[in-house]
Parts: sequence; structure tokens; C-alpha cells
Amino acid sequence: MHARFVRTVLSLPALALLASLTTSAQAATTVTGQITSTLVLTSSCLVNGVAGSSALNFGALNFGTATSLFTEADAQVLGSGGALSIQCSSGTTPTVKVRAGAHDGQSSGGTRALADGLGNFVPYDLYTDSDHSQLLAIDGVITLLASSGAAQTVNIYGKAVGKAGLPAGTYTDTVAVELTF
Repeated sequence: MHARFVRTVLSLPALALLASLTTSAQAATTVTGQITSTLVLTSSCLVNGVAGSSALNFGALNFGTATSLFTEADAQVLGSGGALSIQCSSGTTPTVKVRAGAHDGQSSGGTRALADGLGNFVPYDLYTDSDHSQLLAIDGVITLLASSGAAQTVNIYGKAVGKAGLPAGTYTDTVAVELTF
């Protein structure tokens, strides 16, 4: 048995056509486009470093301990790290509205009152200065500077006034506060 060889002769144009068919079958296709990214930021504030929309802790006004015969006790509203701190989004102008307390008008000598739960009241008032010359009335508003995004300190001071006949005990009040920005 003899092996037979077949010889195929292709012309130059036929070789070129064959090469182009092979190349185009292996070529990659490129498609272009884009990704759209979005982030919506809303204005917000932190009160004493905490965010939220209700039941925030604006601080505490602690007059300390005194005898039932005291004449005056002073205090400042303090948050977790010192004076009340408000940090709002840049471009907002926050306002703090100090609303009514639970016992307002219950005792002469102050617009607000601390109560012992037994019908006894210690009158007190809130102020925006430590000298107690700028009264912060019920529904009084403190307007802060336009925010740059940095925390701002809000100073609120209290002065309680003693009166004859107060029995020993723990006297408290709860004052509502609104932050608008």
C-alpha cells in the first residue's frame, strides 16, 4: 500500500479570504456604557453627640443638694460632655425652643417649678446667661449661628429660689425641648 498525498493549491486571494474568516471569528467585541451613582443627603443634627428624631436627651439641670432653708441654687444644663451641644448639617440655622415644664406656674417666685410629688413646689427660672439677666421664657427660642457642620454650645442656666415651709425631699421637673433646623 502506498500512501497517497493530495496536494491542494490555493490562490493568494483565497488564502487572504480564509485568513479574514478565521480572524473575524476570533475577534472580541467591545461595548461601552456607564454606571450612575446617587447619594441623597438630608439635613440632620446631633444633640450631645446623639442623632434621633424624638426622646433625645438635651441634658440635665442639677441644682445639687441643699438644705430646705436654702435661698438660691444655681445650675447649668449639662449634656454628656459639658454644656448642651448641637451639631447640625452645614447650611442650616438651628433653633432650640424651650417649651413648658410639667409644673409651670405652680409656685410664686418663678415661671417654672420643681415638685416633690406631694404638692410642694420650688420655683425656678431658666436663663441664657450665667448672670441670670436674660430670662428664657416658656416657649423661648435660642437661635444658633448658621451651621458650618461643627458643634455649637448652647448655654442654659437655672436659678431655683427657696421659700419658707419647704419640706425635705427630692424635687423634679421635666421641660420639653424642640430643635428645628
